Amino acid sequence: MGGNENQKKYKSEEDFPDLSKHNNWMAKCLTPEIYAKIRDRSTPSGYTLDQAIQTGVDNPGHPFIMTVGCVAGDEESYEVFKELFDPVIDGRHGGYGPDQKHPSDLDFTKLVGGELDSNYVLSSRVRTGRSIKNICLPPFCTRGERRLVEKVVCDALASLSGEFKGKYYPLSKMTEKEQDQLIDDHFLFDKPVSPLLTCAGMARDWPDARGIWHNDEKSFLVWINEEDHTRVISMQKGGNMKEVFRRFCEGLTKVENSMKSKGHQFMWNQHLGYILTCPSNLGTGLRGGVHLKIPHLSKDEKRLDSILDLLRLQKRGTGGVDTAAVGGTYDISNSDRLGFSEVQLVQWVVDGVKLLIEMEKKLEKGEKIDDLIPKEKKK
Repeated sequence: MGGNENQKKYKSEEDFPDLSKHNNWMAKCLTPEIYAKIRDRSTPSGYTLDQAIQTGVDNPGHPFIMTVGCVAGDEESYEVFKELFDPVIDGRHGGYGPDQKHPSDLDFTKLVGGELDSNYVLSSRVRTGRSIKNICLPPFCTRGERRLVEKVVCDALASLSGEFKGKYYPLSKMTEKEQDQLIDDHFLFDKPVSPLLTCAGMARDWPDARGIWHNDEKSFLVWINEEDHTRVISMQKGGNMKEVFRRFCEGLTKVENSMKSKGHQFMWNQHLGYILTCPSNLGTGLRGGVHLKIPHLSKDEKRLDSILDLLRLQKRGTGGVDTAAVGGTYDISNSDRLGFSEVQLVQWVVDGVKLLIEMEKKLEKGEKIDDLIPKEKKK
């Protein structure tokens, strides 16, 4: 496997990036020795180490969030550059060794409870990503590959019926009315402007072969060719996480079965689970979350953060990463992706949110909540 021929004219130490001001997992894990060892390798499709780390070299990091700093260009990247990706994955996922196996479980009937109090839970959703085997990922795919992703996924979605019957809206042909409607529904994804994504090559040829599909009820959505080949989202107003998770599992399974009937399948292996562009999303790629109104709990943000950590949950503002909570309303979701099954992660969200609501109700009455705070982190 040969890397860039031009690069071989230079010693690896002459090519090693200056990472002295960087705060990302790639910079933390990439040593001159590892760089020298794997710099000249490339994957069968031609993706190189320098392409994988470019986003992390160009973006020193985020002051509050430890970014990843490297992306996969194809399924083989994780194996060919494992000397870098293994420690990045281990660090980012809080301990996940190179020999560990990832459990997948989309049996929604195993979820216990899941009907949360809609006076506190404004909306519920579960999302993940999926990549199609034998096609390069968004940082490295050709136009033809990107268009093939669109065709394969749209063909599968067009075969769905019942609650999953829907329509595809290609970004390049969208009318202004459709665009306004999708923005109002908070469905539309925009051209990536984040330097993390643009430096990784994900915005090339925008909006070619990008689009959004949703069912008639607007409760099951698929984004095509954004950061991953696909992003799949199940969502609805209120606190019925049980229903959201059922639709998520059933919809995903139907899409994959339809694809398989035409000779395509998702990228998956026993070690990393579902393969996605960013190492942070490996495993389940799943983020199950609710918009939760907890004005009393939110008054002591430090305490709330430590409770969420014990429950293996995280909070964002309702506008996404880096946004502040409005009126004590947060987007609360699972903090893990890899090493735990889909059912387990959604169960932790359901159990954790239920407990947070219980705490909020006590605080409303002026009661203490010390006895409700878990003594140790969920296992």
